Amino acid sequence: VTILSRSHADRNVYPSAGVLFVHVLEREYFKGEFPPYPKSGDASNDPITFNTNLMGYPDRPGWLRYIQRTPHSDGVLYGSPTAEHVGKPTVIEITAYNRRTFETARHNLVINIMGTEEFPLPYQAEFYIKNMNVEEMLASEVLGDFLGAVKNVWQPERLNAINITSALDRGGRVPLPINNLKEGVYVMVGADVPFSSCLREVESPHNQLRCSQEMEPVISCDKKFRAQFHIDWCKISLVDINKVVPVYITRPEPGTGILPEFGDYKPPSESLKGRDYFSDFLITLAVPSAVALVLFFILGYTMCCRREGVIQLVHHSSIQKSSKELRSMSKNREISWPLSTLPVFNPVSGEVVPPIHPDNYETTSMPLMQTQTNLQNQITIPQQRPSG
Repeated sequence: VTILSRSHADRNVYPSAGVLFVHVLEREYFKGEFPPYPKSGDASNDPITFNTNLMGYPDRPGWLRYIQRTPHSDGVLYGSPTAEHVGKPTVIEITAYNRRTFETARHNLVINIMGTEEFPLPYQAEFYIKNMNVEEMLASEVLGDFLGAVKNVWQPERLNAINITSALDRGGRVPLPINNLKEGVYVMVGADVPFSSCLREVESPHNQLRCSQEMEPVISCDKKFRAQFHIDWCKISLVDINKVVPVYITRPEPGTGILPEFGDYKPPSESLKGRDYFSDFLITLAVPSAVALVLFFILGYTMCCRREGVIQLVHHSSIQKSSKELRSMSKNREISWPLSTLPVFNPVSGEVVPPIHPDNYETTSMPLMQTQTNLQNQITIPQQRPSG
């Protein structure tokens, strides 16, 4: 498979510092760079994914985020640049991958961050919208509807979206794929006038108590958002940056052995004295080997020379040899048949019955009891004949 790569001309955008920046990576923009389907007339719906990174670096700047839900949807770059990025062009490399043909198309996006006198707006409010995903909220018409609802409630002269963050980036859980649940999104907006009384209703003791009991607070202007946006008023954040006390963090003094912040590493000089490592060898290798050898001999002596029960084993072996010898002798000797196993007289006539076996036999092959057949041959009971 031949993988081709084509490059577009650089595109320049001019966002303002402190204002939400959104740039959509449209799939239709890159489809012309990829070959069409083999069959004419077929709709081209190739899966296309995007990779974005700062030129010369593997990832994007810290303020810039990227999201693409599926390979068949557009990608979105979004973020909020700060004043420290003003005057520094940021070149983002955008690479589109065609997952059907494995071709790539690349172009550069040059972000020229402009300064503004309105930055930063003194009053900032952050809303948590439960029924939206971040890519849905980034759509221009949806974001415009939300800013319009906020403007009706707040009544400022200047109102800007400052930042949008997915609830997953704030430690939220991925919702279950049931009942059309959404991830949730945090939207921060800024204005030039103090917060309206409706927005401050959430700070009342009654609503704070309801929030602590996981109940929805009573907000009079909630109906202006409810038709399209479900806001969790317990998570709203109102910040007046004029009253924020700056916190200066002083760095502790570095201790000994730490290089200066901008110092260069100086390797040791080449004129180093030689060092004898024989003593280290003895300590690390010879001594443990000697200890292991001593333990081996102690274990061998304990197992082979100090075993308990040796006398008992010898005694058992002698008994076993004697039993085998007695069994072999008993098969070869000749003895008389034990009289206790023979009938010595006829139970009817009282006559003495002679033995029915010879004198020479093997005791191991003779039964101790006579069988019924032998008894019938041996004992004959006279029968009385009928008279007449």
